[in-house]
Amino acid sequence: MTPAPPRFVVLLRGINVSAGNQIAMADLRALLEEAGFGAVRTHLRSGNVLLSGAGKSPAVAVAVHAAIAARLGLQIPVIVRTGAELQAVIADDPLGEVATDGSRHFVAFLAEPLDPSDAARLEGIAAEGDDRFAARGCDLHLWCPGGVRDSQLAKGIMAKRFTPSATVRNWNTASRLAAMLREDETGSKP
Repeated sequence: MTPAPPRFVVLLRGINVSAGNQIAMADLRALLEEAGFGAVRTHLRSGNVLLSGAGKSPAVAVAVHAAIAARLGLQIPVIVRTGAELQAVIADDPLGEVATDGSRHFVAFLAEPLDPSDAARLEGIAAEGDDRFAARGCDLHLWCPGGVRDSQLAKGIMAKRFTPSATVRNWNTASRLAAMLREDETGSKP
């Protein structure tokens, strides 16, 4: 029996939040299937995709970016994690003790690990308020108890230096994507 192809979580940055990057999820699923990916599923309208494919995360990111550019003419930043990597993000929740609201608890998915000088800058921002963060490889866990709009930490992370190599999802969305991966593995909903 041939093993199932690996599952990936594809996170598109800036989808359906501005007039220039509007993509219907049905169209996104269709173009990714046409690009050779299998079992394509989307969650919400904000560019959260689960799919199967061959290769490693960087190659999947390049292929997804190219498919969107070729079909829709959009240059959308793409961050990819394996299913196992997303499951690890959820399991290793360094802020779980303080983050009590999934809509104010975030994960910034980065294309590369956080530079130490950027980490020091963010620590300085966090020390001035109630926000907290923890860096884990290419993922930043954030707790913004006052909400993301007024969070100096969130603004610092989404500053020009991090874009377009970062995209942020709240804990509810990240957890739901992990649950969808488990559904895919078991063939049933929890």
